[in-house]
Amino acid sequence: MAMNIGANDVANNVGPAVGSRAISMTGAIIIAAIFEMGGALVAGGDVVATVQKGIIDPAAIADTERFIWVMTAALLAGAIWLNVATASGAPVSTTHSIIGAVLGAGIAAGGAEAANWATLSGIIASWVISPVMGGVVAAGFLYWIKRSITYQEDMVAAAQRMVPILIGLMAFAFSTYLILKGLNKVWEVGVVSAFGTGIALGVATYWLVRRSITSKFEILENSKASINTLFTIPLICAAALLSFAHGANDVANAVGPLAAIVDAAKHSGGAIADKASIPLWVMLVGATGIAIGLLLYGPKLIRTVGSEITELDQMRAFCIAMSAALTVIIASQLGLPVSSTHIAVGGVFGVGFLREFIKTSYSQMIEEIKQHHAGADKKVVEAFLDRFGKASIEEKRLMLQQLKAHGATAELSKIERKKIRQVYRHELVKRSALLRIAAAWIITVPISGVLAALVYYMIFGMVNA
Repeated sequence: MAMNIGANDVANNVGPAVGSRAISMTGAIIIAAIFEMGGALVAGGDVVATVQKGIIDPAAIADTERFIWVMTAALLAGAIWLNVATASGAPVSTTHSIIGAVLGAGIAAGGAEAANWATLSGIIASWVISPVMGGVVAAGFLYWIKRSITYQEDMVAAAQRMVPILIGLMAFAFSTYLILKGLNKVWEVGVVSAFGTGIALGVATYWLVRRSITSKFEILENSKASINTLFTIPLICAAALLSFAHGANDVANAVGPLAAIVDAAKHSGGAIADKASIPLWVMLVGATGIAIGLLLYGPKLIRTVGSEITELDQMRAFCIAMSAALTVIIASQLGLPVSSTHIAVGGVFGVGFLREFIKTSYSQMIEEIKQHHAGADKKVVEAFLDRFGKASIEEKRLMLQQLKAHGATAELSKIERKKIRQVYRHELVKRSALLRIAAAWIITVPISGVLAALVYYMIFGMVNA
């Protein structure tokens, strides 16, 4: 189970950084393996819930022996489904995999009354809430960066103003995220204290960045590629911090059922506890398994998240990383059920769809300009388009207003607009990836549940043969 978590789930933390070429595949795997293990061992905690999210009632299971079978079946079924999802290139929620598996095996052992059906509503809601929130936040940051930096005539001057603010915000988001979600099992901190610490670190980072990179702006070219380089180091730091927080949190998906088995075996005949202590060797199994799974099978899903959905550069990857941290913070404070996997992948799609919308809108403007200049000298049209391409957003708006003031702009037909949208849609976001991943998300809980029930019945049949 731990190996399959490493193979599937860790891709969300480092995939955008690899896809944007901020870091190599080898470098990303080494960083992720170290920080995943560090997060699990340092901040994984020493106690875990025996049944994830209270999805089943342990009291409904007849005896300790059957409870051990349930947990064994859940581990094996969750691992099998994650393995299938990884092989098909679908990043799925490992939490949902183990929840579905525990639910399926629990129902097989204790009947439908063993299940906590109310918990399922939150899981179903997260299928929509997580990717939508992740996509909106990522797209919002990308639009902000485009408006404030890349759409400006002097991109270097604009970056000098905005990049320290963006990196300061990143420091705030990730420090708060790490305190609330990465260190929460070993360091009890209130929300106010976490936010206060995050704000202090964010402000300090803003001033440090502003002073330290001033000299770098002097050698930057006034190009998007040059500005992209400013986001490389923040992205590497983000990948490391996300991996640490993920190791601290999601190692429980592997070691939780195992710790429950160990605890039940030690107290055979007694009541099944709601929480179980995690022996060091159990945590080592989880931490090492995640690292080995990442090293062996991680590249496939890293490529899927980083480059097979939409094309990423450092600015886009930065927005996805910001979304991963901020969305979890916002959702946790609002009490919304979210999945970090769904948030990260939703962020990738959000960035792709925003680019699609912007490219389509721009191509429609160009087409309308050409139609307005129908019959005009070719050089005049090219000169106008060249000025339009270099103009700022405000200047573009004025140029279009002037065109309309001199005569009605020819409107594109619905068919022409649809053709333009289709060209950029297929170029920027792969619908096949969207459908494959969405389908995998929806079937994760039922598939892992059915597999776990089958494994449980198999164990039951062998023991009682």
